[in-house]
Amino acid sequence: MVIQSRNLQKKYKVFEKHPGIVGSIKNLFHREFTENFAVQPFDLEAHRGEFIGLLGPNGAGKTSLMKMFTGITVPSGGSLQVCGHDPSKREIDFRRKIALVMGQKSQLWWDIPALDSFLLLQKYYELNEVQFQARLSEMAALLDVEKLLKIHVRKLSLGERMKMELIASLLHQPEVIFLDEPTIGLDVIAQEKLRAFLLDYHDKNDTTMVLTSHYMADVEALCDRIVLLLNGSKCFDGNIKQFEQILGKEKYLSFHFSEAVDPQNSIFSGFDPKFSHENSKVELRVPEEKLNEVSLSILQQYTVNDYHTEKLPIERVMKTLLENPEIMKTNVSTT
Repeated sequence: MVIQSRNLQKKYKVFEKHPGIVGSIKNLFHREFTENFAVQPFDLEAHRGEFIGLLGPNGAGKTSLMKMFTGITVPSGGSLQVCGHDPSKREIDFRRKIALVMGQKSQLWWDIPALDSFLLLQKYYELNEVQFQARLSEMAALLDVEKLLKIHVRKLSLGERMKMELIASLLHQPEVIFLDEPTIGLDVIAQEKLRAFLLDYHDKNDTTMVLTSHYMADVEALCDRIVLLLNGSKCFDGNIKQFEQILGKEKYLSFHFSEAVDPQNSIFSGFDPKFSHENSKVELRVPEEKLNEVSLSILQQYTVNDYHTEKLPIERVMKTLLENPEIMKTNVSTT
């Protein structure tokens, strides 16, 4: 077992300040605090080689979990083991087994070339010269940054810096890698290259990876398991196919008509119709068993210029759940 948590919790005391000068004077003598749970009792078991997507809206507790997993913060309750260690103790052996990549925070020194940072990390992780050169050469080639190693980090683009961050995190070949929004701010091409590298690295090294991201494309491309957090509690734990079926086995139908149609037509009712382009386009959510029947009825009544169908993509499922969290109570049981 690479990660094992039982009833893991994290709560924070939040200071409430009264407004104005009078409030400031009162707070000198008496301070009021409230307790907020960033993570409610949370259970998780992760095995070697799993690629887990940790999803949820802002404030759901994802980053708090990542910080506890890596030992940056200490849990308020429960138990946690990562690679056989208590992360909060920050033992040297533990730090050699993990890596944390944060898309919004750099571990590289901006005013020196990335290569200088890598040389410092070589000494920190006690890598011999053969190991260091072999790993650096392989990753620099895969990420196409060989010619950028001697350039000051502050002179690199965001995508180039993110590639250097990955190299810095993987030089010591960790057993588990925590990726906190690794593609945030990157353009589409840079995102695709980063995903391809992570998949290749994961497959070659059988490394356990835990990813948080607001880009559902990251999750679909990389993760074989999803854990969903809402208000600090785990609401779902399963594979992507199971996640997509939270709303039922339905598909999206999209029709583009030659002219405007009547949105009140009963043929559209009951399928959550979304009209656009002055009622000349509609999207419907249709159960699989009614797919042929509904499609045929619409094609018989209207002239259709374009028509296609797709399964409920993970992004639409996620958006629906965030807009209607009550769905979780009726459609999902926590595993």
